[in-house]
Amino acid sequence: MPRRLAMLLAAAVLGAAVLATTAQAGHADALPALESPVHFALPPREPPPPTLAERAVALARSQLGVPYVYGGASPDGFDCSGLVMWVYGRLGISLPHNAAALFGVGRPVSLIHLRPGDLVFFPGLGHVGIYIGGGRMIHAPQTGRNVEIEALGERSGAVVGARRVVA
Repeated sequence: MPRRLAMLLAAAVLGAAVLATTAQAGHADALPALESPVHFALPPREPPPPTLAERAVALARSQLGVPYVYGGASPDGFDCSGLVMWVYGRLGISLPHNAAALFGVGRPVSLIHLRPGDLVFFPGLGHVGIYIGGGRMIHAPQTGRNVEIEALGERSGAVVGARRVVA
């Protein structure tokens, strides 16, 4: 064994013995502060990029307060399916401008498995909203109102189905 390594090993053993003796004697507060010359620091973790659904919810939120306009599909005014079409269109996904037609896109989702970004549909497939979590959705409700957040249960008629848009 090289002499330098033997000396380092002996110093480590001696230091451990001193620490153990000091601790056994009840002088734990008298232990010498040891600082390692080697510091391990993990690089900061980058947060994962937002999912398609998270980006969709953020875009929908950015349109809160925009007036309802029948047939509207722009920030000048939206109807329910126009809002969905515009949001997902900004994310590179072309969708139809019709709530009933939107019911055929993506994959079906049971209501107990709803996730933010899922599309929620109401009786007669005449209305659609974007689920945002917590039993709420963003939607363009009707003439005289603006794009808003509303609890699913506040809408007349229960949710009749949901779809998950996939890229």
